[in-house]
Amino acid sequence: MKLSEHLTLTGGVGIAVAAVMILLLPLVLPKGERGRTKLPLILLLLYVAIVASRSFLDDDSPSHEPLKVAGVFFLGSSMARSGFLLVLHSVITRTLGGNVPRIVRDLVQALLFMGVLMLTLRAAGVEPSSLLTTSALLTAVIGLSLQDTLGNLFAGLAIQAQRPFRVGDWIQYDDTEHHIGRIVEMNWRAVKVETLDKVEMTVPNATLAKSSLQNYSMPTRVARRHAYVEAPYDRPPERVIPQLVDAVRGVAGVLPRPPADAVVKDFTERGVRYDVRYYIDDFEQRELIGGQVRERLWYALQRMGVEIPVPQRLVRMFDYTEERLEHEAEARVDERDRALKRVDFLRALPDEARHRLAEGTHTRMYAPGETIIVEGEAGEELFIVRSGEVRVEIGRRKRHEVARLGPGQFFGEMSLMTGEHRKASVRAVRESEILVIDREALRPVLEEAPELAETISRVLAEREEMLDEADDASTSDMGVKKSVERETSVLLWRIRKLFSLKD
Repeated sequence: MKLSEHLTLTGGVGIAVAAVMILLLPLVLPKGERGRTKLPLILLLLYVAIVASRSFLDDDSPSHEPLKVAGVFFLGSSMARSGFLLVLHSVITRTLGGNVPRIVRDLVQALLFMGVLMLTLRAAGVEPSSLLTTSALLTAVIGLSLQDTLGNLFAGLAIQAQRPFRVGDWIQYDDTEHHIGRIVEMNWRAVKVETLDKVEMTVPNATLAKSSLQNYSMPTRVARRHAYVEAPYDRPPERVIPQLVDAVRGVAGVLPRPPADAVVKDFTERGVRYDVRYYIDDFEQRELIGGQVRERLWYALQRMGVEIPVPQRLVRMFDYTEERLEHEAEARVDERDRALKRVDFLRALPDEARHRLAEGTHTRMYAPGETIIVEGEAGEELFIVRSGEVRVEIGRRKRHEVARLGPGQFFGEMSLMTGEHRKASVRAVRESEILVIDREALRPVLEEAPELAETISRVLAEREEMLDEADDASTSDMGVKKSVERETSVLLWRIRKLFSLKD
């Protein structure tokens, strides 16, 4: 007997089985999903309506067969839907210990309905495979029309397999900031995303599969955020950055670990741009937290007496006479000359020679932690600390601090005068201004007065001997004198050779 005859002759049994399955659904489904019992119930009621309507038709009515086929499909679909929900929530979900992805559920349910349709057509005497093989044109039309749908379907399957995001994650799928949202639903065709403006966006799976996704909820809920602020060029970063970082600490929502920090981001027409970086773990509140961070930065700048600069163009007009320019240049040279007097072996130079040497010097600025010279490298410059502080370190692999030098102190004199390689590395501790004397600035002075080389060599030798005496207090006066004379001769020979001076 055909399937259709079984279902129609024993319609009461089919209705009973379908009704029992529907009654069991509320016992299995979670409270929030009990509305899913509506579809199998509607399908069952349609079957009952068809059975009832057939009783009013004549036996030879042409509507009997179509109604019978439709009734078989509705009853089978009701059972398939109820059976799928019962198995899903009573067996699969409890066994796996989690929710089955929406796209998988929809795909399985579609296959079940397709199976019921095939069985119904076969029961009606129609071979489903013959419908597809007899019309190649129909198949091509259907394939082309479903191209986008199938693309979304397979893209959704790929997303479920790779799982780049989950429901509840915050994602961004393009460069538009308004396209940042929280995933509220994933199905076979698209993903629904809710933005902070409470706007729901439906993004096709194919679009997400082709996009470069940013997931702000993975691998952890901690995400780094940025706040940008400009400060004038005349404010050193070393003083601005600590104030900006301190301002961010204590803002509600900003995590203490990892700690906030700030870096120089760029140099713009408005000033120095700083990037203040902080971390949050509540991405939904990012705009509120960001607003509070920028508010604190404004107050920090106000406390420093810094106005946030606007785009500007600096036009300077000078009405300097030649005498005034010469006076200012001479004042700068005099200031450098005073710094040179603090160096013992340069103090021995005549005032005119030292002043000429000051004309060839220049200043450099070094940031905290920046290396000035490196141990073992060749050098030809002497450095005098004008402001700040530097650290002297020895050891190439494991460095040890041996001294700190402040304003008025100097280093690098042996490399300048004898060409020795650097005996230590020097690094800035704080922002430091350094006066630099190079060999080319000293050469003309020595070429004009070669006898100055002997004076400089003696001062260097005496200073080296004083340092050695501090380590060995038992050295006799006669031994010291002989040692100084010997060291003076050696240094003088090396200075003359380096600067190509005649005896």
